[in-house]
Amino acid sequence: MTDDAPTDDAPTDGVTGDAPTGDAATGEAVISLLVVDDHPVVRDGLRGMFDSAPGFHVLGEAANGVEALERAAALDPDVVLMDLRMPGGGGVDAIRELSRRGARARVLVLTTYDTDSDTLPAIEAGATGYLLKDAPREELFTAVRAAARGRTVLSPAVASRLVSAVRAPAAPGHESLSAREREVLALVAKGTSNREIARELFISEATVKTHLTHIFGKLGAKDRAAAVAVGYDRGILG
Repeated sequence: MTDDAPTDDAPTDGVTGDAPTGDAATGEAVISLLVVDDHPVVRDGLRGMFDSAPGFHVLGEAANGVEALERAAALDPDVVLMDLRMPGGGGVDAIRELSRRGARARVLVLTTYDTDSDTLPAIEAGATGYLLKDAPREELFTAVRAAARGRTVLSPAVASRLVSAVRAPAAPGHESLSAREREVLALVAKGTSNREIARELFISEATVKTHLTHIFGKLGAKDRAAAVAVGYDRGILG
């Protein structure tokens, strides 16, 4: 049949219907995605990659940040894969607006740009994580799963780019992290949630939050992503 065949003029939303609620092979909930990129070839590639893998379902696509806001509101995805520099509406503005609206979707930046002027604004706008497009397939799958759970996803390469903007000037006698704080930071770098950190270290979630407050203060970081970035730069993390 040819009536349903896509054409070059077809809308970029790529809506394919409701996402499955669970994956028969793994028994886990299927993660729904919205792919945002101004290059159709990139969108097609990401859609094919995720739809062919168990546990994922691409609900739709958008070619810029403005479309991303419309699609996210209509489709309610778990994760938005967001490019940054797009004609017609950039990714950072879209991330900021999604955060302002209290959108349920987590935003994982996937871009070719890793300069300080790109990474820091995206994280500050509310992105859950930041990966480069040369990330291996399995790393991307792992990052999307982590992002869907609200975990910080920040590759070491991107973390090193953030350091100059988030690092506090090192003064003589700068306070170092305690052994427990190093343990907590290492788990944060792996994308572990506060609840899981508490369970692994046999402490309360309130204690985890206290440790994080101390870590942020000592590292001059305002959030988890910034703390991980400084941790890599100072050699606290491997």
